[in-house]
Amino acid sequence: MTLAPETTTTTTTTVQLQLTDGWFTVCDLSVLTPGRGVAALLPDGRQVALFRDRAGEMYAIDNRDPFSGAAVLSRGLTGTHQGRPFVASPLLKQRFDLESGQCLDDETVKVATYEVRAR
Repeated sequence: MTLAPETTTTTTTTVQLQLTDGWFTVCDLSVLTPGRGVAALLPDGRQVALFRDRAGEMYAIDNRDPFSGAAVLSRGLTGTHQGRPFVASPLLKQRFDLESGQCLDDETVKVATYEVRAR
């Protein structure tokens, strides 16, 4: 019996974040389930919360909840408010705009956002 050589190639799409010193590969796109968040560790020790919505758009914000100090935003519930995507903290329920990082419940509070792309 002769076996044919493997001719299929698998290509994976990776998710990258724009950091001050360039693009940083975080994970495979397949890890991001629409409507759910994933936490990732950055080279400087900070955590980022990554989200993918049902339309395929991706967002990245700081994972630290500024109200509690806990790194939990990746575990929050996602939704939309006036057409803008947000995540609600699982602890105290404040909502953060996924595009701007602005807290929708306290205009004086904002979390960092990151440019994100798939390659």
